[in-house]
Amino acid sequence: MDATFVNIAIVVVYLAAMLAFGWWGKSRTKNNSDFLVAGRRLGPFLYTGTMAAVVLGGASTVGGVGLGYKFGISGMWLVVAIGAGVLLLSLLFASTIQKLKIYTVSQMLTLRYGSNATQTSGIVMLAYTLMLCATSTGAYATIFVVLFGWDRALAIAVGGAIVLVYSTIGGMWSITLADQVQFVIKTVGIFFLMLPFTLNAAGGLDGIRSRVDATFFQIDGIGAQTIITYFVVYTLGLLIGQDIWQRVFTAKTPEVARWGGATAGIYCILYGAAGALIGLGARVALPQIDVKALGKDVVYAEVATHLLPIGIGGLVLAAAVAAMMSTASGALIAAATVARADVLPFVAGWFGKTVNTDDTDNPEHDVKANRMWVLGLGIVAIVIAIVTKDVVAALTIAYDILVGGLLVAILGGLVWKRGTGVAAAASMAVGSVITLGTMIILEINAEVPLDGIYANEPIYYGLAASAVVYIAVSLLTKPTDPAVMQNWRRRVAGGAAEEEKVPALTH
Repeated sequence: MDATFVNIAIVVVYLAAMLAFGWWGKSRTKNNSDFLVAGRRLGPFLYTGTMAAVVLGGASTVGGVGLGYKFGISGMWLVVAIGAGVLLLSLLFASTIQKLKIYTVSQMLTLRYGSNATQTSGIVMLAYTLMLCATSTGAYATIFVVLFGWDRALAIAVGGAIVLVYSTIGGMWSITLADQVQFVIKTVGIFFLMLPFTLNAAGGLDGIRSRVDATFFQIDGIGAQTIITYFVVYTLGLLIGQDIWQRVFTAKTPEVARWGGATAGIYCILYGAAGALIGLGARVALPQIDVKALGKDVVYAEVATHLLPIGIGGLVLAAAVAAMMSTASGALIAAATVARADVLPFVAGWFGKTVNTDDTDNPEHDVKANRMWVLGLGIVAIVIAIVTKDVVAALTIAYDILVGGLLVAILGGLVWKRGTGVAAAASMAVGSVITLGTMIILEINAEVPLDGIYANEPIYYGLAASAVVYIAVSLLTKPTDPAVMQNWRRRVAGGAAEEEKVPALTH
C-alpha cells in the first residue's frame, strides 16, 4: 500500500476525531465556567496532559527536531526554557492563581490593585493570544500543503475551520479532551517512535558521535546569547500568558495546579531533549537534507517519511498537527475570554457604558455569547494567517510587549504587598513604550529587515525600565486601599465562592 495514502488516511482520521471531541464537550458545557475553564474540575491526569499540550506547539515539536539537526544536543534549549517556565509558574504561583477563581490575567490585576489603569493589559493580552493562534494555524497548515498538495490559503482555511468548530461547540471541555489525545499522540510519536527509529538508523549514540563534529554534543553549542534569549522570552512569557493561566484555572485544587503543572514542566524538558536527539540522529541518517534551502523545519517531515515504517510515519505527522492544534485552540479560547471579559467592558467604559459579561442568571445565554466570541475571533485569526506572510514578526512584537510591559506589574502584584495600582499602570506604560521604542529604533537602523523586531534589547530595556518605575512609584505613592488588599488576601486564601465576580471598578 502506498505510504503517502496511509499517512493521509491516518491524519484524516485524527482530524475527524477532533470534530467528534467538539460534540462530546458540548454535552458537558452548561455554563460560563464549563465553557471557559472546564468547570474548574480537572484532576492530575487531565490537567498535566492539557498543560503539556498547550505549551508544546509546532516550535517545540517540529522546530525542536530542526534545531537538533542544525545544532545538536544544544537544540533542546528552546523547549527546556518552555519547560522551565511551566515549572516556575506551577511551583511558585499556580496554587495562588487557582484560588482566585477568575478567568483572566487582567482580572487578577483588578483584584490586586483595584485600579482601572491596569485594564489596558487586556488589549496587550488579546493581541498576543490572537497572534499566537494565527501563527499556530499557519504552522499546521504547512503539513496539509505537503500531504494533500493544497494551496496554502486553502490549507489554512480547512485546518483553522477544524479547530474553530471543536473549540466553538464545546469550549474548554472539548479542548481538554482534544489536548489529552494530542498529548498521548505526541508522547508516542516522539518518545516511542521517532526517537528509537532515528537513533537506530544513525547507529546509536556511539555511531552518531563517531560521525559528527564534537561541537554537536556541546551543551552550549547553539550559543550562550541564544540560550539566554530563550529563557527571557519563553520562560518569562509563560509566567504571565493568558493561554497558560487559563489552563491553571481549570485545575480542581491548588495541589493539582502545583504538582500537575510541575509534572508537565518536567515532561517538557524531557520532550526537548528527545527532540534534539532525534534531530541529531537525523543529521547522520539523513545527511542530504538541504536545511539552508528548505529550512530546518523540514527535518521532522523527512524523518517521518524516510526513517519510519508505513503507518507509523502518518502517526508521527499527526503528532505534529496535534502539537500545533493544541496551541492554536488554547490561544483561541484565551483570546475570546480576554476580549469578552476584559477588552469589551474596558472599551465600553470609554463611552460611559457598562457591559455585563457574566450572565449567571441565564447560563445558556452566557455560553452562547462565549461561542460567538470564539467563532468571531477564530475567523479573524484564520484571515490573519492567510493574508499575513510573516505572522511571527507580529507575534514577536506582542511577546516583547507582554514580557517587557506586563511582567513586572503582574508578578509584582503576586509577590510584593507594597506594590500599588499607580505603580503597576506606570510600569506597564513605561515598559511597553521603551520596548516598542527600542524595537522601532533598532529596526530603522537595521541593515537587514526585521532584525530590530527580532533583537533581544527591546525586552531587556523594557523589563529594566518597568522594574525601576514599579519599585520607585510604589514607594512614592500611598499603599493600596486596605479594603482592596483585604479582599485580595481573602481570595488568595481560597475564600472566593465558585463563581464570585471580580468587583466592578468605577470609571
